[in-house]
Amino acid sequence: MSTTLDSLNKQAKKRILILDGAMGTMIQERQLNEADYRGEQYKDWHCDVKGNNDLLSITQPELIKNIHRAYLQAGADIIETNTFNATTISMSDYDMQDESQEINLSAAKIAREVADEFSAQTPDKPRFVAGVIGPTSRTASISPDVNDPGKRNVHFDELVEAYKESTHALIEGKVDLILVETIFDTLNAKAAIYAIEEVFEESGITLPVMISGTITDASGRTLSGQTSEAFYYSMRHVKPFAIGLNCALGPDLLRQYVAEISRIAECNVSAHPNAGLPNEFGEYDMGAEELAEHLKEWGESGLVNILGGCCGSTPEHIRQLAEAVSGIPPRELPNIEVKMRLSGLEPFVH
Repeated sequence: MSTTLDSLNKQAKKRILILDGAMGTMIQERQLNEADYRGEQYKDWHCDVKGNNDLLSITQPELIKNIHRAYLQAGADIIETNTFNATTISMSDYDMQDESQEINLSAAKIAREVADEFSAQTPDKPRFVAGVIGPTSRTASISPDVNDPGKRNVHFDELVEAYKESTHALIEGKVDLILVETIFDTLNAKAAIYAIEEVFEESGITLPVMISGTITDASGRTLSGQTSEAFYYSMRHVKPFAIGLNCALGPDLLRQYVAEISRIAECNVSAHPNAGLPNEFGEYDMGAEELAEHLKEWGESGLVNILGGCCGSTPEHIRQLAEAVSGIPPRELPNIEVKMRLSGLEPFVH
């Protein structure tokens, strides 16, 4: 861990690091059909797989490589593996839970290859690969049945096993850090962290961890009800390399919650908001210049150490973002007074 973490910390002290933009947005632009998703490897699969973007790391590896390259050319320091839904739990939607390990491994190897290609060109600006672990398609804290509050369609131990498989494969594929992102349920995140730390112990390899939650609406809370401050207190024991927020909201609505985490976080703070809110067609209308203007102000206000884009963002969004924050110093890590800091849905500091 020390070499990677030292390198990340060295770069993070120099400048605001740039995370890449949306993978799904770029894939949707290609307008792939069922046959494209299946490729030769899964041409006889027994159910439809169109929409399984993570599978493309096996069936369309050049497409995924080119998306990574586009973001690195735009100025990204950190690229995310195409594994957002690659856990066994999410892959079961396509009856592909047994393919999860291979998908994670293939995606990690692709990202590693492209990142190394760019690092070799500019040794003073190394590129990093974040192995992405998404929230899964299920939630451990909330009932899927409004008539039965106690019902659950997934349990903690099941999540741990799914996250462990993904983490093992990402580490085997040589990622630099693990990114647990788009967290809407803190209990899912707890399972992910528990799994990651078990894998570190089992493998003897420890990597930096990034954690990114999601404020689902103007209530300022995650789907499971926590405020952003309470969410941070739930996660701080992990001593992450960075913690922050992504998805759900555009930069205008997300700013106050990023500022709240920035005020209290002892580690780096990251943010990758959507390109605005989706319109009636589910598309994102915020252009690259507008997103960059918002995030430049975040940088000037000393809120962040890592910035990128989520849904609706493209390489052009990342290019303009990288240019906008170039030369702006990163957020300085604050000296936080030692107090008891607890969290339920609300924070409790004493």
